[in-house]
Amino acid sequence: MSLMISDDLVKASGLSERELFLEIVLMLFRQEKISLGKASELMGLHRMQFQKLLADRDICVHYDVAEFQEDLKALEIE
Repeated sequence: MSLMISDDLVKASGLSERELFLEIVLMLFRQEKISLGKASELMGLHRMQFQKLLADRDICVHYDVAEFQEDLKALEIE
């Protein structure tokens, strides 16, 4: 599914399309609607790059046991 954001909304926000998309991703991450991995994937960033972005904005990383186990599985594959 694709999300269509009107040009009026982009102009009203004063942000570029990418910046507006980033704000949406950050909002969903803060509300724990998406994981760190999903948020970084959506932004096309490595997890560490996304974590740096979060740190720059003073946003806490939500990291639970399930995400830790997911990371361990990813490391086993590599």
